[in-house]
Amino acid sequence: MIEKIAFNILAFAIFIITFGRFIKKNDTSYVYVLGIEFLGIAINFIELLASIHLNLFFRIIMYMLSIIIPVIIFLIEYKAKITFPEMLNITLAKIALHSGNTEQAKEYLFKLINKYPERYMGHKTLAEVYEKEEKYSVAVDEYIRATEINNKDIKINYNIARLLNKDERADEAITFLQDILKTKPEYYDATNLLGEILYTQERYKEAINVYMNALRYNPGNYDLYYNLGMVYTMVNDFQRAKEFYQKAAEINSLLYNAKLSLGQIALIAGDLDEAEKYFKESMKGEDVEGGSYYYLAQIAILKGDKEKAINYMNIAVELDPNIYNKVQKEDVFIPIRKEIKKPQKLENEQKRRTKLSLKERKALSHLSKTCSLINSMNNEDLTTFKNVKEKEKIEQEKQREN
Repeated sequence: MIEKIAFNILAFAIFIITFGRFIKKNDTSYVYVLGIEFLGIAINFIELLASIHLNLFFRIIMYMLSIIIPVIIFLIEYKAKITFPEMLNITLAKIALHSGNTEQAKEYLFKLINKYPERYMGHKTLAEVYEKEEKYSVAVDEYIRATEINNKDIKINYNIARLLNKDERADEAITFLQDILKTKPEYYDATNLLGEILYTQERYKEAINVYMNALRYNPGNYDLYYNLGMVYTMVNDFQRAKEFYQKAAEINSLLYNAKLSLGQIALIAGDLDEAEKYFKESMKGEDVEGGSYYYLAQIAILKGDKEKAINYMNIAVELDPNIYNKVQKEDVFIPIRKEIKKPQKLENEQKRRTKLSLKERKALSHLSKTCSLINSMNNEDLTTFKNVKEKEKIEQEKQREN
């Protein structure tokens, strides 16, 4: 009996509180909560009226509807500083968005924003909907409205920068990202995006500063070292590039591109043995493409091993049929051109999928163009390079001894 009295008092009190919120906020969304509570109270009323004792299942349902669910809603409203109408409309909008119905999602959000124009979550969620529709400019406007209401969510500023960049407003994106990193220098996503934008704009020295600052907070991050290797590559500081590629390869020895780049740098320096070592190591990594075999074929020719060069090049063409046309244009491959198996027409080939980003392709292409200087070398050139390399090694050994 005490339990029933306590239940009735508590359930009725919660019902009155909910009804009060409904009147105060003048929002019909609370009718749903009132309906849930009414069902729970009705179950209890039926039990009393029919003088029956409900089993455990129905008693749990009764408590859930009358007390537990409403209390959870009140707690969320209090803790998250969000009203039930916001929760309801945002939840419905996200369900519609997940199902691909962006127009329905926007209807829920417009309804919410019209009723509560100063609520943060409405503008934030609407921005996400516009982003999914690729309406980046409008999405940025909604994100900015959200930051005007709540400027503590740093992820919003990052999203604004990301969309500004997509909307080809890179300079504005840079400003946002720099402001983020002043406040939170360890924010890796902001660092990564800022470095990428600066790299794309060929502002390499600024990109170097961004990545170097990030290393203080992420000293073991493969991508930072690899990015620094690429940036130093683009300014033709191959020694520094080599240092960072080597560090990246130490952190993750299974990735292909860092060792490919190290091989290219060694080839530029004229150290064929070191280049060959790195290209062979890169073949042990993941997602191996034709590049390593292409350069190994080039080294084999320069060393006078025609048969090995043919084997390497046939593997390279098999992995990437586009290499065949490249071989036809480079004089260094004249001795083996006739021995290279011509691939089927490219339209009949399964198109090679590459996981390289734009900046990776740019750096590797730069190295490739620089490596092409090696193609015109004769034996006298190679001898000169080897002699220079030997002198450098001797000097380094003397310095260590001293």
